[in-house]
Amino acid sequence: MSEGLSGERTSIGETVGYEYCDDSRPPVIGSDPVIRPGTIVYDDVVIGDRFRTGHFAVIRERTEIGDDVLVGTNTTIDGSTTVGSNVSMQTGVYVPAHSVIGDHVFLGPNAVLTNDHYPLRREAELEGPTLEDHVSVGANATVLPELTVGRGSFIAAGAVVTRDVPEETLAVGVPATHEPLPESLRGGNDDS
Repeated sequence: MSEGLSGERTSIGETVGYEYCDDSRPPVIGSDPVIRPGTIVYDDVVIGDRFRTGHFAVIRERTEIGDDVLVGTNTTIDGSTTVGSNVSMQTGVYVPAHSVIGDHVFLGPNAVLTNDHYPLRREAELEGPTLEDHVSVGANATVLPELTVGRGSFIAAGAVVTRDVPEETLAVGVPATHEPLPESLRGGNDDS
């Protein structure tokens, strides 16, 4: 049992309110959520209205999520992350701690954001990327730490983004190069 949703004790398959430390507080989740079995929402998480998950999603502590957000099956959002409204994360997405995701962002299946330049090699401050509003990231794309993907940009499937992406730009390839955004991809993402 955990406190959340409307501030009362509730049970949703024992998935909401994972107590990670002695003084953590139950998550707060807005109205009309759909939280599927196997999902874990840690304490100290704040989520807006109409939140939906697939199965086995994980939302870690100190994460803030806006309204109308989908977190797909086997997707992980690590702690101290901010996610805007009208965001869709498909199956298998990984969002590391200290990432910022704007409004109307789409992350395709198995997209990976990173926050560590030197995994296991040396001490480093962790900082995930920033995806500004209306960004789309294709399936199996990787975005390296501390980068900014500008408003309305599109990261192609399988791309590895190693430098900032300007607004309204197509990033494609390994390492990703920048191309003009095709007219068919302009205009941002829908609310759905």
